[in-house]
Amino acid sequence: MENFVFNSSTRVIFGRGTENGVGEEIRSWGGKKVLVHYGSESARRSGLLDRVERSLSEAGLEYEMLGGVVPNPHIGKAREGIALCKEKGLDFILAVGGGSVIDSAKAIAYGVKYQGDVWEIYDRRPQYPIEDALPLGSIVTIAAAGSETSSSSVLTDETTLLKRGYKNELSRPKFAIMNPELTCTLPPYQTACGVTDIMMHTFERFFTPRAHNHMSDMIAVAVLRNVIDNGRLVMKDPQDYQARSEILWASNLSHNDLTGLGKAEDWATHQLEHELGGMFNVAHGAGLAAVWGSWARYVYKKDIMRFVEYAAQVWNVPVNHENYEETALTGICLTEQYFESIGMPVSIPQLLGRAITEEEIEQLASSCMHFGRRKIGSFRILDKDDAVQIYRMANC
Repeated sequence: MENFVFNSSTRVIFGRGTENGVGEEIRSWGGKKVLVHYGSESARRSGLLDRVERSLSEAGLEYEMLGGVVPNPHIGKAREGIALCKEKGLDFILAVGGGSVIDSAKAIAYGVKYQGDVWEIYDRRPQYPIEDALPLGSIVTIAAAGSETSSSSVLTDETTLLKRGYKNELSRPKFAIMNPELTCTLPPYQTACGVTDIMMHTFERFFTPRAHNHMSDMIAVAVLRNVIDNGRLVMKDPQDYQARSEILWASNLSHNDLTGLGKAEDWATHQLEHELGGMFNVAHGAGLAAVWGSWARYVYKKDIMRFVEYAAQVWNVPVNHENYEETALTGICLTEQYFESIGMPVSIPQLLGRAITEEEIEQLASSCMHFGRRKIGSFRILDKDDAVQIYRMANC
C-alpha cells in the first residue's frame, strides 16, 4: 500500500427536502452574498430555484443568479461568473445542478481570487500562485460526477475546443445537499450517462499498478456492483426512490478518493474522452463508454490478473485457470454489454453517428498529450502513438 492523505471535509446533507435548508447552511459557513450558479431553465420550471431563493431570503442572504451552464462547461461562462462576483462583492457560490455546474462554480471560485485569467490554471500554466478560492457549496441534481465532494473540475475553452482538468483542495465544496428526489425526473439518457460516469470514476482507481489497498478495492467493487444493479432498476422505474438514493450515494463514494487510497490512479480513459467532449461536445458518460472497451483491450495484458479479478468480483465470472485471458476479456465484454443495455454507445461511430477521420484522430491524440507536454495513465503509461491506436480501435 502506498502512502496517502485522505481529505473528506465536505459536509453531506442527504435526503428528501434537504434543499430547503440551504440558506441557513450557507450562513453557517459565513456566506452573506451568494452567487447562485445553475444550468438550464429546467431548474426553474421544476420549482427548485424558487425553493432555493426562498431559503436564501429567509436566512437574510443577498444573492445573484447566473444560469446557462452547458454540458462540458465553458470557460467563458466561468469568466462571466468571476466578473459578476467581483462587481457585486459576492462571497459564496452555490452550484445548483450536476457536475458541469459544480465544475463551473469551482472555476469561478478560483478566478475571483486569482490574479490572472482562470484558464491559465486549467491549462497548467499559471503565472501566479494559486493560494485562495471563494467557498462554495452545492445542491446536486444529477448522480454522476461526484464533483460535489471532490477537489477536481474540468472546463472547456469553447474557442479552441480544448478541455482541461484541474485539482486543488481549495475548491472542495463546504457542503453538498443531496436529495435523490431531484434526480427522479432525469431523462433515461442522462441517467445512463451518470451511471457510466460513476463506474468510470471507480475504474480509474481500480485498474492501477500493483501496490493495492485491499480495503479500497473492496469498497470499489461494492460501489460497482451497487451502481450496476440499481442502474438497471432506475432504467425500468425512474421514480424508484431507493434505487435513486443508492446511485446518488455511489456517485459520491466513487469520486471522493475513498476507492483510490494507497494506489496510483490512472485516469487515461477520462483524458481520452475529454478530447472527444471538447471537439464534439458529447455527453461525458457516453464518451467514456465509447472508448473504455478499446482502452481496456489495449492495456489488459500489462496486468491480466487485475482484469481477471474485476471479472470475477464484479460480474461473477468463473475464473478459467487454464486461460486467464478468456476470463479477462469476458469481463470487458460484459461491461460493454451492460453499457449497451442502458443505452450507452461502445464505439465512436455509435457515439457520433459516424466514424471519425484520421486527421481528427491525430488532433485528438495530440491534444490529449497536451501537444507533447505529457503522457497519460499509470496502469500502462500511454503516449501519443498509443492514444492514436486506442482511438482507431474505438472507431470501428
